[in-house]
Amino acid sequence: MSQFEKQLEAGKTGESEIALWFRARGAHVLPIYEIEKNQYAGPALYTASGGSLIAPDMLCFNKSGKISWVEAKHKTAFSWHRISQRFVTGIDLHHYEQYLEISELVDWPVFILFLQRGGTAKDSHKSEPGLFGGTIKYLKTIENHRHKNWGKSGMVYWAQDRLNKYDTY
Repeated sequence: MSQFEKQLEAGKTGESEIALWFRARGAHVLPIYEIEKNQYAGPALYTASGGSLIAPDMLCFNKSGKISWVEAKHKTAFSWHRISQRFVTGIDLHHYEQYLEISELVDWPVFILFLQRGGTAKDSHKSEPGLFGGTIKYLKTIENHRHKNWGKSGMVYWAQDRLNKYDTY
């Protein structure tokens, strides 16, 4: 199994745990997966205008009609950002921008949730475990920083102390 396949498998485990967290709170979960096996393409939303956007991992909904998109991230630890002197976590900037576009297209909230395992990141001490995040509209207001050299298109980061903590693990 390649390193990429191992990371993909770990990510799917994190998605499953976040889905179980929602189900334990009375939500139904519709996971959105790649259509063709082993293509390693994330879920897509095909827009009325003929375009497509990278979609979050799942839709969560309940009997009262509340529907939310959820992007689930599985992380070992928060990273220490020396410039801001904060623990941070982040996602690929291109994906983030696509989720922002989705949040403008539909009235459903888009959440980004980080399942943090509480491990030790490079250059830092043991990180706090838990389920952290928020709606993308909230996250947009609390960005810690962006960095163009990480990820395919750069990364966007949020400080741990600004994220909502939904649960401990």
